[in-house]
Amino acid sequence: MSLVKKFATVGGATLGSRIFGFARETLMAAALGTGPMADVFYAAFRFPNLFRRLFAEGAFNAAFVPLFAKEIEANGTDGAKRFSEEVFGVLFSVLLLITIVMELAMPLLVRFVIAPGFADDPEKFSITIRMAAVMFPYLMCMSLTAMMSGMLNSLHHFFAAAIAPVFLNVVMIGALFYALYTGADPLATAWY
Repeated sequence: MSLVKKFATVGGATLGSRIFGFARETLMAAALGTGPMADVFYAAFRFPNLFRRLFAEGAFNAAFVPLFAKEIEANGTDGAKRFSEEVFGVLFSVLLLITIVMELAMPLLVRFVIAPGFADDPEKFSITIRMAAVMFPYLMCMSLTAMMSGMLNSLHHFFAAAIAPVFLNVVMIGALFYALYTGADPLATAWY
C-alpha cells in the first residue's frame, strides 16, 4: 500500500506540473505570439535550461543521490547532513563561478552559441543578451533545488520534490496573466 501511496503522490504532483506547464505554454503563445519577442525569450531561456539539464538532472544528480543514500546508510542522517553540506558548498561555488563567467561572456555566447542569427538585428541581439543575463541565475537556483530534491527523495519525502516544478509554472502563469490583463506589449511581457 505504501508503494501505491508514494506512486500516487509523485504521479499526481507530476501530472499537476504538466497541466500547469501546458497552461503556461498556452498563455505564453497568447501573450508573446510567434514574433521576435517569443524568439528572444525562448533563445534566452534555452541556454540556462540546457545547463540545468546537465547539472540538475544529469550527471550531478545521478552521482549525488546514490552517494547521499550510502552516507545515510553508513553514518546516519547526521553523517549525510555533513556530506550534503560539503557538496552544497562545492556545488554552490562551482555554479557561482560558472554564472559569473557566463554573465560576463553573454554577448559572445549569444552571438556564437545561443542565437547566432540574431547578430544581424541589433535590437533583437541586445534584448537577447540582457534577457539571457537575467535568466542565467535560474541555473544556480534549479541545480541547488534539484540537489535538495534528491536529498528529500533519499529521506523518503517525495511530495515536496515532486511538487516543486509546479511553483515555476504558477509564477510564470501569474506573470502572463498580469501581462494579458494590463495589455502589456510583447517586450514587457517577455520581461515579466
